[in-house]
Amino acid sequence: MSKAEIIDFDTIDNPVDDQISACLNLANPKSFFLFAGAGSGKTRSLVEALKYIQGQYSRSLKLMGQKVGVITYTNAACDEINSRIEFDPLFHVSTIHSFAWSLIQGFNKDIRKWLEINLKNEIAELEEKQAKGRAGKASIDRARKIESKTKRLALLKEIKKFTYNPNGDNLERDSLNHSEVIQMCSDFLLHKPTMQNLLITRFPLLLVDESQDTNKHLMDALFEVQTQHSDRFALGLLGDMMQRIYSDGKEGLGDGLPADWETPSKKMNHRSGKRIVTLINKIRASVDGQEQTPRNDRGEGLVRLFILPSNTENKPEAELIVTESMANATNDPGWFGANQDVKTLILEHHMAAKRMGFEEMFEPLYKIDKFRTGLLDGTMTELRLFSNLVLPLIEALEKNDKYAVASIIRKKSPLLSKNTLKAINDDQTAQLKKVRAAVNDLFELWANNGNPNFLDVLLLVKENNLFEIPERFIPIISRNFEEQAEAKVELESSEIEKEDDRDSILDALDKFLLTPFSQIKPYVDYINQIAPFDTHQGVKGREFPRVMVIIDDSEARGFLFSYEKLFGVKEKSSRDIENEEQGKETSHDRTRRLFYVTCSRAEDSLAIIAYSDNPQKVYTHALNEGWFEKDEIQVGLK
Repeated sequence: MSKAEIIDFDTIDNPVDDQISACLNLANPKSFFLFAGAGSGKTRSLVEALKYIQGQYSRSLKLMGQKVGVITYTNAACDEINSRIEFDPLFHVSTIHSFAWSLIQGFNKDIRKWLEINLKNEIAELEEKQAKGRAGKASIDRARKIESKTKRLALLKEIKKFTYNPNGDNLERDSLNHSEVIQMCSDFLLHKPTMQNLLITRFPLLLVDESQDTNKHLMDALFEVQTQHSDRFALGLLGDMMQRIYSDGKEGLGDGLPADWETPSKKMNHRSGKRIVTLINKIRASVDGQEQTPRNDRGEGLVRLFILPSNTENKPEAELIVTESMANATNDPGWFGANQDVKTLILEHHMAAKRMGFEEMFEPLYKIDKFRTGLLDGTMTELRLFSNLVLPLIEALEKNDKYAVASIIRKKSPLLSKNTLKAINDDQTAQLKKVRAAVNDLFELWANNGNPNFLDVLLLVKENNLFEIPERFIPIISRNFEEQAEAKVELESSEIEKEDDRDSILDALDKFLLTPFSQIKPYVDYINQIAPFDTHQGVKGREFPRVMVIIDDSEARGFLFSYEKLFGVKEKSSRDIENEEQGKETSHDRTRRLFYVTCSRAEDSLAIIAYSDNPQKVYTHALNEGWFEKDEIQVGLK
């Protein structure tokens, strides 16, 4: 095949960009859903669409005072897109939370009314449970929550202007939390024509990257707006349902689209070697039948499956042997030795938590649906008190970095807020002494090799008013500040409470707070991707020459995923069967997607280590599925 023929073949997706461009006609906008599998150049197509708009409609958009909206998942993705379009102000590129706030910001009367209704409903629900519930810890917590929400409700009328920071903790009295902003924006778009008109007047075109992971409530609202105003507002969705990894995304997003939508599809995989593309095609074959084509100028690539017993005593040593085996098979020194450069992906966060030493703090929080996304991306407000304030403060104190200590307190502590300093007038010297005493009290928890838990830290922070406290912690703090004898009675009575009488969120926070504060550091390293392990969330959209995927249900301990089921070792659970019959997502579905995402990160070579209680069953299943050939599978270490 000639070089010209290779180039022609490897650009077979170019007409897709033309198809998208045709949808971006401001006089006759057309909505579309772009299927873009792993390594297909989705971001490139998005940027090409924006450049087309620059060339065709820049002048007319500016005359109308309009922009093109682009929603993507992370700040890093925003920076990447903005850099490729040279930060052209014609485009409003933002994360979902920033975009939602840009729409509702300033509608203070509507926000106040929404909060008033929402708080009254929450209080009524709590009071109903309180009337039916029995005495004990849950009853005390409900009373504290009722008190806190009632206080917030009473203070609403005093707030003239509501605030929100998409990247902050939003603990001030006038601030909204992340969940509220998304809920409000979705509700306003569905029920307020003014908000719909604001959206389509500002953004006649709205492109949503990683649409499969965009909040389902906001997606439903955007679909409704597009349906009602299809003549002057177009949605452009880019994504791949096989790569949906967050639970709050919309299931079946690409199914049942309106007849007037375009559905372009990219077929090329520019990232991976041919053998790797064949594997990921096989993995998704039974889901949607979508197949990708590898580039002709890519190498063959290499995949290997190593099946080891779950009770392998020294797993890190076994994994090192695998990397040496891969180095020999690929003749690539990057797999083993001094030049090793391998991306190790683990398929469930519990594995990282266990291997890195933050499993105790992680597990109770991960069980709560409302916490899961924030826990995994580092935005959970309750954790940020410890990860973004207390931890940096303690590390600065340990280094005797007085400048860093002063900077943290000055920027974040209510003890030195503008309102506090204004109230004390000339008595600032005494206030500085109070600050030093509060900081010293906190640091004293680590004296003599102290190992405080999160609750120790939280109570001291609250007692000294060192930092603002997230609302969900208030009932727990109030309970723990009671007399010791009374607290003992409360805890004893809670033992006999019904399971459904307890508040699952406060119960999870209680368990988390009793774990060692020392676990916050490895957790922070993990979510900031400076750890030796990464997961499907952490490598979203990224690629690596050498990838080692570690499968181990015994370490994962998660109820959302099961590789023993995917590899045919275990039968589907009754819950999975019930969900399957109802057309709902199963653990098998989630696991297959996760397996696809991690395998598709590899460019040149891929090693999969599967720990199993039944290695022979895994071997047979992998062959029967057609995922691997016999000479690509190794059972045990040789």
